[in-house]
Amino acid sequence: MRNHWTEIEKYLEDQKIAQELIGELRDFHMRYEVEDQVKERVEKPNILFYGKKILEMSMAALLQGDNLLLSGAKATGKNVLCETLAWIFGRPEYDISFHVNTDSADLIGTDTFINNEVRLRKGPIYQCAELGGFGILDEINMAKNDAVSVLHATLDHRRRIDIPGYNRILLHPATRFIGTMNYGYAGTRELNEALVSRFMVIDMPEMDEDSVLFVLRQHFPEGKKSALKAFAGLFLDLQIKAYHGEISTKSLDLRGLVSAVKATRSGLSPIEAIQMGIINKSFDVFEKEIVEDVVSTRIPSSWTGKDIWG
Repeated sequence: MRNHWTEIEKYLEDQKIAQELIGELRDFHMRYEVEDQVKERVEKPNILFYGKKILEMSMAALLQGDNLLLSGAKATGKNVLCETLAWIFGRPEYDISFHVNTDSADLIGTDTFINNEVRLRKGPIYQCAELGGFGILDEINMAKNDAVSVLHATLDHRRRIDIPGYNRILLHPATRFIGTMNYGYAGTRELNEALVSRFMVIDMPEMDEDSVLFVLRQHFPEGKKSALKAFAGLFLDLQIKAYHGEISTKSLDLRGLVSAVKATRSGLSPIEAIQMGIINKSFDVFEKEIVEDVVSTRIPSSWTGKDIWG
C-alpha cells in the first residue's frame, strides 16, 4: 500500500494537483480497503492522463461521492482519464461497453442454473456495487434509454439496486461510476435528461502539444525528442483538419500513432508505419490524399528507425 501510494502521490505532485485534494485522496485510500478477490483489478495503466484542471475537477467530484460523465470528441483522452482515476483512487476497475443491444441483464445480471438451483449470475454493475469498484460506462449514449434507466436508483442519492426476486443491494461507499460518450458516432443518441442529471459532466478539451508529448514520452522514453515532437505535430495537424471538417476523425487516431511508432522498433520505416497506423484509416481516396499531404510535411520519407531511436 505504501509503495503504491508513493507512486500515486508523485504522479499527482508532478501534475501540480492541489495538496488539499491529495490529502483527501489519501484519506479515501485509508478509509476503503480493497477486497483480496479483486485486487488484480487495481493496476497502473500503461498511459496516465495529463491535465491539471481536468484531473482536479474529476477528483473533487468523485471525492464528494458524485459520478462523472466525460463527453468530447474522439482522441481527447476520455478512457485514459477513466483508467487513471480508478488507479489513483485505488479501486477495482470494471469496464462496461455499451451498444445498441445492451439491456438490464447485461448490466445487473441474469438468472442461471447452478447445482440445479436458479441463481443470479452477477453482472458488472452488481459486482462493482458490491465490491466498491469504479464502473467505466463506455459509450453510454450507444444504449437505448430504457436499458440504462435501470441504473437511475444506482446513480442517484439512493445508491442501491433492486432486482426482482432477490434482495436489495446497497452500493459500497467507495463505488463510483464514470460514463464516456462521443457525439456523431453511428448508433449514438441523445442521453435521457433524467440520466444526465445523475452525473457531474466534464467536456473534455482537445489535446494540445504538451498532452500529446506526455503520452508519447510515456510510451517511448528512449525516443529522440525531435522525432516525438514531429509525431505530436502530425497528430495536432490532423486534429485541426478534422475540426474544420476537411477530413473525418478516422485518421485522428492516437492509438494508431503510438502503434506506428512501435512498429519502427522492428525495422519498419516511419512512413510505412504511419501508412498503417494513420493514413490507411481513411477509406475515401480524396481524404487519404489530404492525410498523406499532412504526413509528408511532418515525417520525411527518407526517415529510418535511426531518426527516431538514435
